Amino acid sequence: MIPSVKAPGGNTRGLLAYLYGPGAHDEHHDPHIVASFSPRGLPDPGREEDATLTQLGRILDEPVHVRNSGFGKKVTGHVWHCPVRAAPEDRYLSDAEWGEIARRIVHAAGIAPDGDPLACRWIAVRHADDHIHILATTVREDGRRPKIHNCGMRAQNEARAIERELGLRQITPGDRTAERRPSQAEMHKAERLGWEQTSREWLQQRIRAAIPHAHSVEELLAYLEADGVEIKIRRFPSGDLTGYSVGRPGDRKADGEQVYISGSKIAPDLSLPQLQARLATGTPEEHPTARRTQPTTTWHRATDALDTLHDNLTNPDPDTSGGSDGGIRSTADNQAQAQIAALGEIIEATAQVGPAELRAELRAATVAFARAQRSRIRADHHAAAGLRQAARDIVDADDGRDGSGIAALITALVWAAILAGRWHQAHGHRQQAEAARATAAHLQTAYDQAAAQQIAALTHRQPSRDITHTLAGEVRSAVPEHADRILADPNWPALATVLADAQAGGHRPRTLLAEAAARRELATARLPAKVLVGRIQHTSRNPAPNRRAEAARMRSHAAGNLPHPRTPQPSPASPNPAADAQHRRR
Repeated sequence: MIPSVKAPGGNTRGLLAYLYGPGAHDEHHDPHIVASFSPRGLPDPGREEDATLTQLGRILDEPVHVRNSGFGKKVTGHVWHCPVRAAPEDRYLSDAEWGEIARRIVHAAGIAPDGDPLACRWIAVRHADDHIHILATTVREDGRRPKIHNCGMRAQNEARAIERELGLRQITPGDRTAERRPSQAEMHKAERLGWEQTSREWLQQRIRAAIPHAHSVEELLAYLEADGVEIKIRRFPSGDLTGYSVGRPGDRKADGEQVYISGSKIAPDLSLPQLQARLATGTPEEHPTARRTQPTTTWHRATDALDTLHDNLTNPDPDTSGGSDGGIRSTADNQAQAQIAALGEIIEATAQVGPAELRAELRAATVAFARAQRSRIRADHHAAAGLRQAARDIVDADDGRDGSGIAALITALVWAAILAGRWHQAHGHRQQAEAARATAAHLQTAYDQAAAQQIAALTHRQPSRDITHTLAGEVRSAVPEHADRILADPNWPALATVLADAQAGGHRPRTLLAEAAARRELATARLPAKVLVGRIQHTSRNPAPNRRAEAARMRSHAAGNLPHPRTPQPSPASPNPAADAQHRRR
């Protein structure tokens, strides 16, 4: 159940005309009052032939007219409007139930507290099965204005209680960092123009798609303009940016003027200050796992970068103080929030350049994760420089992208999304946690598609029975708590092939299994062997170093650095040998 408090209006009669009218698409049926401020009832134009909208409007506006007829500042913007909508899967609610819901909402919002005879006047009109509209005039009977600051949040909290008591769908409470929902007018306009998305949704996806391509806000706006987005920039006299707005081609007002929407009104993290902080990150430090002896693909480098996110979300470092940010303290939570935001950029970049057959699920993952990228915790974007660089590398790369590489990256993204969801859940970010779980589901589907052919080929090359039996023993030694599930997984033959290949390259299967299990918790994995296939292929892609050769090289290097014994050199001839001899005798 969603109560949605609208911006204050000034025309009570006009809003009543909409509530009792047919609607923009003839969707209003049997409009009538289900509750009101008056215990004796009010004239209802939907049910009484003699009742008129003007009559009802005058009754509701009477306290406003009384106050405005006296001295002092006139009241404007006095119309409070709050639609309350049930979820599509909720049961049918009777008029009596909707009436009680309306009374609880106006009480929680501060419009008409229970037991207050001087509260504001209000009505609740029902013209559809799934929602009502509450209309109130915000002047009390004693002439004072009601205390309705933060009324939207209070109405939402009351709606959560109503859902529990009436057995309705439980809506996840927000933290005021969600993007703005498209208005009814925006949705109707998109439908009229034949667009699948509203302009607000279309623009948000374009901006997020451009972020991995940009190193600054100026580059971002240039990229958007080249992509066909209408751009309007505001600058200080010095030339520095002070704001930006974007518009969708073809989205025009009635007078033909282009419609522009500022980034902050599309989503909180797309405001100019947020984008400037996000894009102004320095050169990342090289992650230890990125130092490879052989060339590696973009997919594998991105998988290496994701290891930093795993480290910070599971083993956060102690708080550290920043130096370049004016002394603002950078905590582990600030770093984790930044890395989760950068994770969204890697998912976005992968969706842009990944295999065509995977892009539908990857695109769905990108859209879902947009809600998980931000919270009330301030992000320290410098901590995510490595992840952001990985996203840029993906969209800029022109090297080959092997099938095992993309599968390894997507399985790493699945785990990263799960970790992000757990982090949000631990911090009480329920909407973000839900978005992260939806993202993980889409990514898991993409991984299943990416790995299907590869798993089949690996299964076909399954090692001999004796080798498989030996490798099963390695599994039981390395991860005894998960061994039964791994060996019962239909993908075990493919994992056995990967382990045999890694062993042929000089790796120890037991070590690879232990490291992979430490990186990716297996208790919640539906198919643990399949999870391990991607991870072990990634970590074993290069031959293991020859320990004896490495030791010999180190000894040779150490010997080469020892000082050579010096051969005594004759002293230069003295210009006065007699004096020298006399000096030595002394």
